[in-house]
Amino acid sequence: MDSQQITAKAPGLFRNRFIQTIIMSNVLLQIGIWVRNFAILLYVAEKTSKDPYAISLISVVEFAPIFLFSFIGGTFADRWKPKRTMIWCDVLSAVSVFAVLLTIHYGSWYSVYFVTFISAILSQFSQPSGMRLFKQHVPEEQMQQGMALFQSLMAIFLVLGPMLGTYVYTNLGLETSIAFMGFIFLLSALVLVRLPKDQDEPRAEAGKGQFRKELVEGFRYVWQSQVLRALGLAFILAGLAVGAAQALNLFIVTEKLGKTEQFLQYLLMVNGAAMLLGGGIVAAFSKRVAPQLLLAIGMLISAICTVIVGYSTSVPVTLAAQFVNGFAFPCIHIGISTMILKWSHESIVGRVNGVLNPMFMGMMVVSMSFAGVLKGAFPLEAIFTVAGCLFMVGAMTMLPIMKHKSPVNEPASLPVQESHA
Repeated sequence: MDSQQITAKAPGLFRNRFIQTIIMSNVLLQIGIWVRNFAILLYVAEKTSKDPYAISLISVVEFAPIFLFSFIGGTFADRWKPKRTMIWCDVLSAVSVFAVLLTIHYGSWYSVYFVTFISAILSQFSQPSGMRLFKQHVPEEQMQQGMALFQSLMAIFLVLGPMLGTYVYTNLGLETSIAFMGFIFLLSALVLVRLPKDQDEPRAEAGKGQFRKELVEGFRYVWQSQVLRALGLAFILAGLAVGAAQALNLFIVTEKLGKTEQFLQYLLMVNGAAMLLGGGIVAAFSKRVAPQLLLAIGMLISAICTVIVGYSTSVPVTLAAQFVNGFAFPCIHIGISTMILKWSHESIVGRVNGVLNPMFMGMMVVSMSFAGVLKGAFPLEAIFTVAGCLFMVGAMTMLPIMKHKSPVNEPASLPVQESHA
């Protein structure tokens, strides 16, 4: 089915069956993920007397699969039928949760890490499959608005998720929280049955040589596109900036503002509320703005706000900067997601996502890892200024491609031909 046929009979965004179904599934998954995250965090902190290594290991098992499985998951997502893949990923996540629950019940408390690890692995197959379906079932003129809708959903749970997760764990305990997560995954799989039927597509025979060829093709496709290369560079710069700033926010609270560690939650709540508001506004106006411009605006505002946060000793000024930064973040997320969808052929969108996504996550983890060393060697003002400069350079990488228009859906094996205004 080509994009003109889709556009001709496209319903409104909220009347689109795919959008309705995927939103219902995402709401359920967000509930399950936040309950999981806080149940495991609070349980491990309680079990280990807040041992920093044990707590940091939670982040390791959450992010490690992105490096290990993102390329592989994206390649298989392009091979397999996306609806079936997403349903099976949710079912297998539920099965793994109940298996881990049995081991926890019989005394192996450390197996809680596997709940996050297995779920994170499966998400590397499910998420690019969802991107493929988005490419198939959402017309191009609605893609940016659709991404803004999902950004708003994420922002809602950034505000409500910690409260929900804490409430469930505090009142129901670990085992019930884990079981609740398993049932949520099963319910999500049931909801995904409503997705439109997978299209029958001729696929190459599976094999080691063919898999390696398809994996390399994803890297080649990104390299051949000036837009996707620029996006990859923006990913790297944004990851370095975000990692350093996030890791040192606690010191902003204690050293620059003179508050206790608990005050950090207010910075995060202000940021999350602003993301929700920003996502709604971007959803309303996104059709009129090119995704490259949207991304550049978001990174430019983040550059300014990051520097302000690094220098400010005033609580109102810091909170205001966090609010504006959160307000602009949807521009970054929506711009990136829309560019991946618009400049990737449907048959290769999973691999493109698998190539680009680790660039951001990898650089974020690298800068988070070195944040402590940087803090010992440089003042906070200098570190946050450099982070702001990284955002600024990221915005500037969009300038050469600002007038590029998304290509027609040419075969993925061909070089990407990008049109200019």
